[in-house]
Amino acid sequence: MKLTLIAAIGKNRELGKNNDMIWHLPQDLKFFRKQTSGHTIVMGRKTFESLPGMLPKRHHVVISRSCSDLGEGVEMCSSVEEFLKRYKDVDEEIYCIGGGMIYSEMLAYADKLVLTEIDAQADAEVYFPEFDKSLYTKTILSDIEENGIHYQHVEYTLK
Repeated sequence: MKLTLIAAIGKNRELGKNNDMIWHLPQDLKFFRKQTSGHTIVMGRKTFESLPGMLPKRHHVVISRSCSDLGEGVEMCSSVEEFLKRYKDVDEEIYCIGGGMIYSEMLAYADKLVLTEIDAQADAEVYFPEFDKSLYTKTILSDIEENGIHYQHVEYTLK
């Protein structure tokens, strides 16, 4: 398994507030869809509940200690450890889509980070974990101005 964390973050690594994303940038949502389509996406329960519904063309894995049934097509894992054990021999790039606690627990296992780095600050409750940028090779995938907000899609690959 190749694990990629994908997130849209502000200048201070802001991720979300009130179980919702802070920024709604249509081109960034298209980028997210293109990146994750056809792949397994793994997330925490709150992130799953914040989605508008099942995301098409993606296999959903939800990590939740309560492990209640979240409906048809959702694979449940009770912990990050269980997920890693279950997927360690899967030959696929898997995208972790949040939230904050799941990103923090998964960071040590990620081969790549695909971040939308937004040149703005916002009030947030959830933040992307700090990481040592010197451990990664940085590639800027795109540079966009949308709705008066400047951002870049940046790929960090472990050296």
